[in-house]
Amino acid sequence: MNAAQLEEWLSQREEKDDLLYERFGRSLEPEHHGEFVAIADDGRVITGPDQFKVAQQAMAQFGRGAFALRRVGARRR
Repeated sequence: MNAAQLEEWLSQREEKDDLLYERFGRSLEPEHHGEFVAIADDGRVITGPDQFKVAQQAMAQFGRGAFALRRVGARRR
């Protein structure tokens, strides 16, 4: 994969991650604000206070690269 292809893939993944958060993560804000959420491409979620642990669980359950990882309630750029 060259630099242009990588940039395109990252852009597409970021857009997909944004959609996943809007669809499945936004509703978690009242109860989980400030925690981390991993959202699988199929909508399954894992939440917790430790980003590393949430990411590890998501990789084990969802597969590498098959989920969005965000801080619940954090503003995007």
